[in-house]
Amino acid sequence: MFRIVNKKKLNDTVTMMDILAPLVAKKAEAGQFIILRVDEEGERIPLTVAGYDRTAGTVQIIFQIVGGTTMLLDKKEAGEFIEDFVGPLGVPTKTEGRKKVCVVGGGVGCAIALPVAQKLHEAGCKVHSVIGFRNKDLVLLEEEFKACSDKFTLVTDDGSYGRQGVVTLPLKEEIERGERFDEIIAIGPLVMMKYVVATAKPYGIPVTVSMNPIMIDGTGMCGGCRLTLVKEDGTRSVKFACVDGPDFNGYEVDFDEAMLRGGAYETFEAGERERVCNLFAKESR
Repeated sequence: MFRIVNKKKLNDTVTMMDILAPLVAKKAEAGQFIILRVDEEGERIPLTVAGYDRTAGTVQIIFQIVGGTTMLLDKKEAGEFIEDFVGPLGVPTKTEGRKKVCVVGGGVGCAIALPVAQKLHEAGCKVHSVIGFRNKDLVLLEEEFKACSDKFTLVTDDGSYGRQGVVTLPLKEEIERGERFDEIIAIGPLVMMKYVVATAKPYGIPVTVSMNPIMIDGTGMCGGCRLTLVKEDGTRSVKFACVDGPDFNGYEVDFDEAMLRGGAYETFEAGERERVCNLFAKESR
């Protein structure tokens, strides 16, 4: 059993919790994930490590309430317990040796992007953060990103907060102004990451993407996170986001296949996927 030390609502649909798990906290790194069960009858779900405190022995998780298990988890309060909390799993995000990185986060993906930005900042890397949300009510972790960013930009689709537009707009402007990033790290909906890659490709800037959105059981057994990678010479290979990732070279990911097959697990409302795809396509022209 693992005790919930702290609980905080970030907005109407997103909750943050600190879980007392000293052994996990001791080894956890940015980019990794855990698998939890709320109770002994519950399903296993993977959630990304959103932060950790090795001294206190706590691991932070941030989740969106989208199904039965996350609804059940959200009913838990500080001081209560969850059944299982296993990890850390997955390959940590590579941050060593970077001098200037642009971290791009979209929606709940910002919870995954934040510890990466923080780790880069702590290592002395110059961090430019671009985060995007559908509207003002869904904004989260703004102050935390500001604290670890040398430059910070927030956009909303409808312009209700920050700058109106999608994340690729300020990213492209920075690149065209002469910013030369060692790497772009993009974490968010598949369509967002697809267009971040397309934006960076003409300039040859390396892009790392997190395929966390297509993970289901976290072990590779269900096949839901199966991913096709295509190298420059056309060679194709199959990987699993939860076992081989979740980070991958964005230029090799077959996003169209991933969206057709694994996109059902993303948290888009009916009709929302088409709207978002059209929005990114319009901004990228």
